Amino acid sequence: MKRAARLVIGCIACVFAMNAHAYPSFDEVRANWRSSDWVLLDREGVPLQRVRIDKSARRGDWVALADISPALREAIVVSEDKRFYEHGGVDWRGAAAAAWANLWNTKTRGASTVTMQLTTLIDDEGRRPGRRSVGEKAEQTVGALWLDHAWRKDQILEAYLNLVPFRGEIVGLSALSQTLFGKAPSGLNEREAALAAALVRAPNAPYAKVAARACAILRDMRAREDCANVESYVQLTLTRTASAPALSSDYDALAPHFARRVAGEMHPAAGARVPSTLDARLQRFARDTLSRTLTELNARAAPRNVHDGAAIVIDNRSGDVLAWVGSAGGFSNAPEVDAVLAARQAGSTLKPFLYAQAIDEKRLTAATLLNDAPLDLATGGGLYIPQNYDHDFKGWVSVRTALGSSLNVPAVRALVMVTPHRFAKTLVALGLPLTEAGDYYGFSLALGSADVSLWSLTNAYRALANGGVAGSTRDIASQAAPAPGTRVFSPQASFIVTNILADNNARTRTFGFDSVLATRFFSAVKTGTSKDMRDNWAIGFSSRYTVGVWVGNADGAPMWDVSGVTGAAPVWAALINYLHRRTASREPAAPEGVVKTRIAYQDGIEPARDDWFVRGTQMTTIALSATAGAPASNRGAPKIGSPTDGTIFALDPDIPASAQRVWFERAGGAHDATAWQLDGRRLARTSRIAWLPWPGRHTLELVDVNGAVVDHVGFEVRGAFAKTPQATKKPLRDPSRSASSPANPAQ
Repeated sequence: MKRAARLVIGCIACVFAMNAHAYPSFDEVRANWRSSDWVLLDREGVPLQRVRIDKSARRGDWVALADISPALREAIVVSEDKRFYEHGGVDWRGAAAAAWANLWNTKTRGASTVTMQLTTLIDDEGRRPGRRSVGEKAEQTVGALWLDHAWRKDQILEAYLNLVPFRGEIVGLSALSQTLFGKAPSGLNEREAALAAALVRAPNAPYAKVAARACAILRDMRAREDCANVESYVQLTLTRTASAPALSSDYDALAPHFARRVAGEMHPAAGARVPSTLDARLQRFARDTLSRTLTELNARAAPRNVHDGAAIVIDNRSGDVLAWVGSAGGFSNAPEVDAVLAARQAGSTLKPFLYAQAIDEKRLTAATLLNDAPLDLATGGGLYIPQNYDHDFKGWVSVRTALGSSLNVPAVRALVMVTPHRFAKTLVALGLPLTEAGDYYGFSLALGSADVSLWSLTNAYRALANGGVAGSTRDIASQAAPAPGTRVFSPQASFIVTNILADNNARTRTFGFDSVLATRFFSAVKTGTSKDMRDNWAIGFSSRYTVGVWVGNADGAPMWDVSGVTGAAPVWAALINYLHRRTASREPAAPEGVVKTRIAYQDGIEPARDDWFVRGTQMTTIALSATAGAPASNRGAPKIGSPTDGTIFALDPDIPASAQRVWFERAGGAHDATAWQLDGRRLARTSRIAWLPWPGRHTLELVDVNGAVVDHVGFEVRGAFAKTPQATKKPLRDPSRSASSPANPAQ
């Protein structure tokens, strides 16, 4: 008998010695753990987004025992191994009780301890524990004795909770906690802990059985939670596992579009942690601000039909991308579209680059006068007749006013000087992805007819912030710093255009004094709205950051009554104010080669002021040579400004007849010197009049007080009112925009 006992002890000792080399250390187990996802991190290591790679199982990050709620630790010990802290890996009392009960065919929970289960999880690489042979049980027992000897109790419990399988494909507490409860393991309460522990014994059991076991665990814990409605709670909670697409919460689902782009370029493996240049707090603020603005724009009282928005923030000096929101809010019909990368018409946001080029070429200064009056330019497709956003003309204005107030006709006049071909080359040098040469876009390029992305457009504005030097961006922390940029504009032209974009007084003709674009610190900003209000932009910069915002519809549908000031600008203002809530933004210092000069305009065209010039182009007095000294009310003979001779207007049968108008506008002469006459019938004596169009050929005349014809044009109206007004709300379009007179709004 003694010989047999010594033989058994010897065998156990030999197995124990072999297991000392077979089982890994705690550090090795932890190091070998791989999440089923790769994780995008912000610049401080905060998780931004999880993207699942391994489809065989759902595993989260390894969770330290200190980060697991005390309620769950107690629930696991109570349900799986009551004497966990007392035994040496094997609960001999429990094993004896289980053997005695099995001898008498009495139902019992078995004697497998947490440590014994852990040996199986390590050996079988996470396979669910099941019935084992006597030999396997013996090996499990010896392995448990070794683990308890080699590991600390807290390490055993920590590894067990990270390796144990739960319901379905879920492995480990991190995945369970996020999938079932939508929170970190540290936040689990007693009821949630009891449910989690109940799933260890029977992961795929029916709801009633899981609920009964959870209720028993709550009683054993002497929890404050009672068993009321436990079954309905269990059923509701477990149904989440079927619909949970990934391990994510509000804390690590902040950059889905950015993560998708990274995945396509870098192809991270499961378990990888990719540090980015994004800032988690700024990213969350940008997303929430966009969502809130879209909600306000779609208020039931006055819906604006705007469902999508995007934002990007770039550090001026380093080129680091600090925020990237590809889509926000719950209104989108295409939430998977990354609007930071989508190409859309730029609207008036290209004007600063046009004026910077014209200043560099010494064609214009900030004080140069341009005529904001009706303009028709012959093109291969007919007449190009640009209009202003408010369908009004301001007369002679300075470049400062034209750019600040985003007037369209002066911008087209500037492009005539620069030429579309050369301007398109400048835009490409700034990194804008133009797919055609400048002649393809023609004069409409001044008003943003080219398609650009929010990313490229915002980075182009960063070139102005950096004194005319265009550079690349960086969004992954492991990437090398961007190479030195390329100079596109001179420091002098960049400074002057920046000074105009920061001048709130220059914006007043269109935006008024109390504009959302005005900040309490230095900032330069430009808005833009593409044709038919399909795209709405606000791009600008401070001394440290460049911020770009777009709102619109991913499917290209037009918005209703949304401009740059009401759509994208409030988001831009919120972001730039957030960025400088504690940090100053200082106006850039004037570079060598610019001078400030006091200028005065004759005839009171604009108030006297100090303005900046490239050295050698400055002047002190500015006047219109053809009208110097003449009364302001009598500049030139009166003539018809709009429509131009030969214009063809096409009536739209989808727009109610009462909403369609053709505008007759006078240019030059005293306001009360002439009257309108259409087809021989006298109309009003005003400088501007709206006419209800009627199909046919018409003759429009200006007649003086004696009835003599001063100017006349012929035009044609085609089409008829074929449809009655529809119940569905449609955006109103200015009827003066015909097929022969395309126009892009200014804002």
